[in-house]
This record gives sequence, structure tokens and C-alpha cells, in this order.
Amino acid sequence: MGFKVHVNDPLDKKATARLEAIKGVQVTAEHFEPEELKQRLGEYDVLVIRSATKAKRDIIEAGTNLKIIARAGTGLDNVDTVAAAEKGIMVINTPGANAISVAELAIGLLLGLFRHIPRGTAGIKEGKWEKKALKGHEIFGKTVGVVGFGAIGREVARRLLAFGCNILAYDVVQDAAGLDVQFVSLEELYSRADILTFHTPLIDATRHIFNHDSLEHLKPGVFVVHAARGGVVNEQALFDGLQSGKIAGAALDVFEVEPPTDELRQKLIALDNVIATPHVGASTSEAQARVGMDIVERLEKALQSL
Repeated sequence: MGFKVHVNDPLDKKATARLEAIKGVQVTAEHFEPEELKQRLGEYDVLVIRSATKAKRDIIEAGTNLKIIARAGTGLDNVDTVAAAEKGIMVINTPGANAISVAELAIGLLLGLFRHIPRGTAGIKEGKWEKKALKGHEIFGKTVGVVGFGAIGREVARRLLAFGCNILAYDVVQDAAGLDVQFVSLEELYSRADILTFHTPLIDATRHIFNHDSLEHLKPGVFVVHAARGGVVNEQALFDGLQSGKIAGAALDVFEVEPPTDELRQKLIALDNVIATPHVGASTSEAQARVGMDIVERLEKALQSL
């Protein structure tokens, strides 16, 4: 039996070549915007996506022959898993394949925030010498609260332990993976941490897990790093905390609205104590190679089960 596979978001070249080499698989690879995708999807058995394509209910319902949605990446917030389940469509993804890249970015964001690296770079390029204004902080000895202790959270903790940090963790699954961390309640984590870093998926239970109520528990002068999914942090609460001084600074790779062009997020990123990147946590050649090969391997096994 043959399968028609459409890759709507590009995979690593080696992963695409391996996908094309699977016996009985016919592959097309081209990005279609939602309306065109809906018109064409009915002829395919498999849809392969990354984060750009939103496989919501209208897309899924257009896939009249769809058997598998393969999400090359960790999160499934861009896939309507309920709609897929209703139609008997299998959904697969690649948890953990990009964990190292995201963890390294989180550490980079923290260093950039603590040592004013973006501002220092911009100032030098503008002919400024702001040495006295850019007094920073050491990461050493800080208590870090890691919210979400899955594959990415654990990789972040490993690196922070090497910096000499004390690690508090919050997760419904309390698996320390052999690391020297202490699991605590979310309220205790918020009250004790000098640094908060978020690494949860975006599900109903984690949406706005950081919110205005959280501000009441925070240790004054806390720093926030957010490289999980937009929507995990309530950005109005984050803005208010930064404005009040309760939060000393924030480093963001994700936003609830992307690109962050609306009024709230424009005000947020305009603050002097906020640095940001455009959702590039998994955007390394190494991560994309791992993610691509991982999803192809998982897809091959899934096709064999049909």
C-alpha cells in the first residue's frame, strides 16, 4: 500500500531524503497557506508540519484521507488534537529532540539579561561607551526556579548547576533525572527563586501559569526567562511586574501573539529591562537535523502500523 505524504513546513535535507527513500511513500514538499492547504489536503495520507502551519479543526476536516499528522518539534499547541482524535487521525511529535538548543538559548538569554549584552553591543555600534551604566549580576549562587522539568527543563538545570546555582523545580511528574534539585510547590518556587525560567508545554493546565496572582508570591527583584510557549506567561502580568519593580528584568523568546506587534507586547519589549529573540529556541542546524530525523523515524514506524 502506498502513502502520499505532504511536507508543509521544510525539514532538514537529510531527513527529507530519508523520508523520500521509505518504500511506498510518495512525498511532496511545498508550503501552502491555510486556504490552499485545505483545498489540496484531501489527497494526502500524511501531513508533516513544524510550527508555522496551524493544523486546526478546519484544516483537519479538509484532510478527508488524512491518517497521520506528524509535528516535527516538541509542542502540539498548533495541532487540534481533539479534532484529530475525532477523525481517528494519529498525531506524532518529537519530544526532547530540540532540548539542548532550547536550553542553551535560555542560558544565553539569562547571561544577556544579567550582563546587559544586547544593550552593550548596541551601544558600542552606536559609538557609546556605557561601562558605568552596565553593572550586572553573577549567576553563581542564585536560586533558580525551573517551571516544567521535562527534557528541556532538565537540560537547563544541568547547565545552571555548573554555574553553581541552587535549583528548585515544579512539575506534576517529579523526576529529578539524578540531578541535585528540590521539587516544591509553585507558590514556594515563586517565593524563593531569584530567577524564574519556564519550560512547560502549553496546555490548559499551564496557560497563564504565571499571572497576576503569581506576582503576590514573588521574591522582589526576580528575573524571568521565558523560552517555552507563548501563553504560558500572562504578558500583562509580566509587564505590570516589570513596571512596578517586583520583576527586575525579563528575557523572552516567545510571545502569546507572534510576531509581537500589538500594543501590549510592543510596550513590553520596549522596556529597558527586557531583551527578546523571535522564537528561535529550536533554530539551530543541530536541533533541526535531530528533529527531522526523529520525526521521519517515528513516521516510518507509524506507517508500518497502519
